[in-house]
Amino acid sequence: MQKPKQHHDSPWTILKILRWTTDYFKSHGVDSPRIAAEALLAHVLELRRLDLYLRYDQPLLDGELRRFKETIRRRVQREPVAYITGRAEFWSLEITVSPAVLIPRPETECLVEAALALLPDGTPQSMFEPGTGSGVIAMALATEKPLLNIVASDASRDALEIAGTNIRDHGLGGRIQLRSGHWFEPLAAEPSFFDMIVSNPPYIPAGDIPRLQPEIARFEPRRALDGGPDGLAAFRHLFGAAHRHLKPGGYLLVEIGFDQGAAVGAMADSAGHYSDVTVHQDYSGLDRVVQLRMKD
Repeated sequence: MQKPKQHHDSPWTILKILRWTTDYFKSHGVDSPRIAAEALLAHVLELRRLDLYLRYDQPLLDGELRRFKETIRRRVQREPVAYITGRAEFWSLEITVSPAVLIPRPETECLVEAALALLPDGTPQSMFEPGTGSGVIAMALATEKPLLNIVASDASRDALEIAGTNIRDHGLGGRIQLRSGHWFEPLAAEPSFFDMIVSNPPYIPAGDIPRLQPEIARFEPRRALDGGPDGLAAFRHLFGAAHRHLKPGGYLLVEIGFDQGAAVGAMADSAGHYSDVTVHQDYSGLDRVVQLRMKD
């Protein structure tokens, strides 16, 4: 990494290092270079991004400058900002993340919104979320629906540790129960029937993953991305098993890829257990959520 040159009479102030880093990120093709520079410097200095501009003429100490240079090096190698800082935000919830879990996407808020529209107020409800990852979908729904009780599972022990940390940090331990196992395996020991099942499964065709942005292809967990040769393997499993754990009239909601609406909708119809198959679009008008209702 090219090191910023500094004269003894010209210290690296917050504003100066932000400008240099933004230009450096631009020259290396880093997305949103100014935002990335601000987020990383705020992390190193343990400040809010707003505080950077309130203290714009504050010089960096030698140790702060060394730590910031290390974050620059990692970002130029295309490691996501969220993994460098260990923090991300979703549904106004600040959460812990690591390479064991996906970084939550804004589009996934469409899944939360679709679920909220179906969950009544003032009535206790139950929900299961297989493949919870960081736990943020369950957390977003729990914060909006105080009477919703959730079982969330993941096959990754590392992911469950992250989810457990997030759930405790937000005081939701009494509302969200974590279990270990693939898909519906954690429910095998006892019959469980839920009002709703929600999942953001892996849905990217395996052959497409190497062509994704380096931030995704090189750093995010492949098990949370890889949907098999056609990207639909997880949906086959979900549609083939979810009906055994849904109450009559209960709902199954899944996030999908932008071009998978027709294929996933047809798969849901052919499963034979569901009705009222609905495809919801995201904020860009692209297919993002498929909603099914368990037949009575």
